[in-house]
Amino acid sequence: MPHIRPVSDLRNNFAEISRIVHETGEPVFLTKNGYGDMVVMSIEAYERHQFESEVYLKLKEAELEAKLSGKRFSQKEVFDELRAKLSGRLKEDEV
Repeated sequence: MPHIRPVSDLRNNFAEISRIVHETGEPVFLTKNGYGDMVVMSIEAYERHQFESEVYLKLKEAELEAKLSGKRFSQKEVFDELRAKLSGRLKEDEV
């Protein structure tokens, strides 16, 4: 269930709103004159949201590329290439 509070609660009950966003990991929606105005969330929740958005964007790009290209890779091909790249980076870091 979403937490919806008037924006005045941000000033009057900041500690309570802070506790809610940290304990639940969910945002608090603030209203002004009965309409949505702002969203308050913890840094952790914001970073998680940013990471998930980036992952979804990358998946969407990969899906589009897969539709446009007929080329497919096996799991073995993908992991072999990743291992080769990681191995090359480790050697570069040692120098």
